[in-house]
Amino acid sequence: MSHPPSLPALGPSAAPPTWLGVMGGGQLGRMFAHAAQAMGYKVAVLEPAPDCPAGHAADHLLSAAYTDGAALDELAAQCVAVTTEFENVPAQSLARLASRSFVAPSAACVSVAQDRMEEKRFFTECAAASGVLPAPHTLIGSDADIDGLSQDLFPGILKTVRLGYDGKGQARVNTPDQARAAFAAMNGAQCILEKMLRLAHEISVLAVRGVDGQSAVYPIAQNEHRDGILFTTTVPGPDITEEHARKAQAAALEIIRRLDYVGVLCIEFFVLDDGQLVVNEMAPRPHNSGHYTIDACVTSQFAQQARAMARLPLGDTRQHSPAVMLNVLGDVWFKAGDEAPREPAWDKVLALPGANLHLYGKDQPRRARKMGHVTFVAATMQEAQESLRAACDVLGIAR
Repeated sequence: MSHPPSLPALGPSAAPPTWLGVMGGGQLGRMFAHAAQAMGYKVAVLEPAPDCPAGHAADHLLSAAYTDGAALDELAAQCVAVTTEFENVPAQSLARLASRSFVAPSAACVSVAQDRMEEKRFFTECAAASGVLPAPHTLIGSDADIDGLSQDLFPGILKTVRLGYDGKGQARVNTPDQARAAFAAMNGAQCILEKMLRLAHEISVLAVRGVDGQSAVYPIAQNEHRDGILFTTTVPGPDITEEHARKAQAAALEIIRRLDYVGVLCIEFFVLDDGQLVVNEMAPRPHNSGHYTIDACVTSQFAQQARAMARLPLGDTRQHSPAVMLNVLGDVWFKAGDEAPREPAWDKVLALPGANLHLYGKDQPRRARKMGHVTFVAATMQEAQESLRAACDVLGIAR
């Protein structure tokens, strides 16, 4: 059942200040805080680590476990609405917050995204209306499940049902024996085996829905990954057909409606070599592939999250400039032969046309750690791509 549209808006106020809460202290929480504060809100963050990107930006940091009852009650009492900046916050904690504050997205929505098998089941249920199915898959809970596997599922990817992200908790397997070894290496965690498909490219749809059922989608993003981590996002995607864009956006709107979701939701799709569209997974929060919206759209994904959770009208999703976003990992601090990190030449990056640098305030660069991103906006996609290539040269990133 949809939320009643009569719920009042929770607009910003100076005295007393209106507080919005965030579960999670990562860079998504940091960028949310910046957007919400620009709109006049104060932001409180609950995060176990006292030194965290969102905590640096927040007006108040509660340094406590996500399951700490006293801290949850304090956050709920302080904030008119609370959101989550990553999907592995315990759903039970969100449910507890909801007893005293407005929570968006809800614990029920987040719990679907926390379980890959439940997520696939939900996508399959939506397929009657959306026309888009997930890849063939099966649950692996024991060695006995591997004994009876269909050869049609190989080659495949074995993924933990819970807690996987950025390529972690995954293994490519070509045979039942490899699947058995990978399952053992995951210490018996419940897994899902998903058939590997021949991909042309991956796209993502950023959708947002308000408490009144109003919904909108952003332009389709085309993503390139390296080692399971997002490398670049290009919008508009150069290889996305009108048919794929229409079908993916319609499927996203059907998914967000059926979830009765409030807030920003990112849904990733595969476009196969044969042109088929397959739904992959969803993230119940703003997403790495949506960072381009900060610099290239009328309303950023983070401002949308603030609007949706505060029950305000949604913002304009229109893109005003072609854009390409480059993830900046800790690797660029380390040159060949160097043991100690060295700060990259940001002055040279910022000298490039259309460059917008976003660093996340992490003072310990590590390889494969997301340290920031650069979005290049331009009058044409060709100009944005030229700046991207030049930035890769400056940062020592292979293209």
